[in-house]
Amino acid sequence: MIYVKRTLQALILLLVVSFLHYTLPHYDVVRITDTYEKQVNPGSNALFWSSGDAGSSSEATRRDVFFIQAFSPKNKPRIYRNEDTGWGWPPYMKFDTANLQAEASDLISKKSAEHAQWVAVKHYGWRIEMLTVYPNALKIWPVSGPDVRIIPWFNIIFLIALFALFWAVRVRWKRFRENKINPKVDEWTDGWG
Repeated sequence: MIYVKRTLQALILLLVVSFLHYTLPHYDVVRITDTYEKQVNPGSNALFWSSGDAGSSSEATRRDVFFIQAFSPKNKPRIYRNEDTGWGWPPYMKFDTANLQAEASDLISKKSAEHAQWVAVKHYGWRIEMLTVYPNALKIWPVSGPDVRIIPWFNIIFLIALFALFWAVRVRWKRFRENKINPKVDEWTDGWG
C-alpha cells in the first residue's frame, strides 16, 4: 500500500512541477535572425496555444500567428511564437503582440554582422518539435552580449511564497488531524479491540 501512496505522490509532484515549469517565465539570450507571420490551425496541440479569442472572433479556427526565429550563443535554433495571452491562462495579460513583433524585427542581426545584436527573450512554454509547439515570447530587450546572466527574481520569489503557503497549509492540516480527527477516531474505535 505504501508503494501506491508514494507513486501517487510522485505523480502529483511531477504534474505540479511540469505545470509550474511550463507556466513560469524563462529567459533566453539569443540573436534574432527573422520574424514572420504564419496562418495556423491548432488541432491536437491546441492545449499549448493561446486561446484565439484574445482580440479576435472565438469562432475562427485558423488564425495568424507571429513567429520569431533566433539562434542561441551555441548556435542552436530557437523559435518563439508571439501571441496575445489576453485575460486567460497563463495570467501575463499580454496584448502587445504587434509591438513585440516590431521590436523583434528591429533587433534582427545576422551571424556575419560585425557586431551581432544579442537580446534577452522572456517567454513561457516549451518547444516540442513532434507536436509543433513553440514557447510564447512575452518581452524582448537588447543585452550587452551572449554571456549575460539573467536572474529570474520573479520565479524565485514566487516559488518561495508557494512553498511557504504549502508548508503553512500542511502544518495546519497535521495539527487539525492530531487535535480533532484522531481523538474522534480513537473514541469511535475504543471498544473494537
